[in-house]
Amino acid sequence: MLLTVVGTILIVESVRALWRSIQGQQPVLRRPGTHSWFHGLPLKFRFRQSRIYVSAIPVTAIGFGVGFLGALMGIGGGFLLIPALIYLMRVPTAVSVGTSLFLTLFTMLAATVLHAVENRSVDVVLAFTLMIGGVIGAQSGARAGQAVKAEQLRFLLGLLVLAVAARVGLDLLTKPIELFSVISTEAG
Repeated sequence: MLLTVVGTILIVESVRALWRSIQGQQPVLRRPGTHSWFHGLPLKFRFRQSRIYVSAIPVTAIGFGVGFLGALMGIGGGFLLIPALIYLMRVPTAVSVGTSLFLTLFTMLAATVLHAVENRSVDVVLAFTLMIGGVIGAQSGARAGQAVKAEQLRFLLGLLVLAVAARVGLDLLTKPIELFSVISTEAG
């Protein structure tokens, strides 16, 4: 449900923005002087790259939520963090993507170590093999992202989020191949 809502919001907003740009209209910007309720909170910081001046409290809460849900569901922070930064904090899309990647590096590293130690559920060889392709793909994606408009990036992210939501929903509705599986916790 969460992924469906996030994906739908991303797609609807980006289609509206793309439609306005096709018609030659200026993008709808938030009026200066309008603030959300969290702008009144203490512990304000100026985030220069993001061009926002906001309390660290909601930023920390968003980070906690993304870290918790990312570790719980095994999804990268981008599915939740990028929309939160764009729509709640009003961070530019390009900065949201870079910030999400930086945050994901550390939160998922911690989650991976915890899963490896506590659950013994990490296939290290598979992970390293995936990392080879991931590093090459990240370089290509960073270059491609520079050539794409922010609205188009949000639209593509929305499509990806909806695809993941559809897959999760399909898995919930279909009968698994094995209803029960027995694994031995004994060594050898």
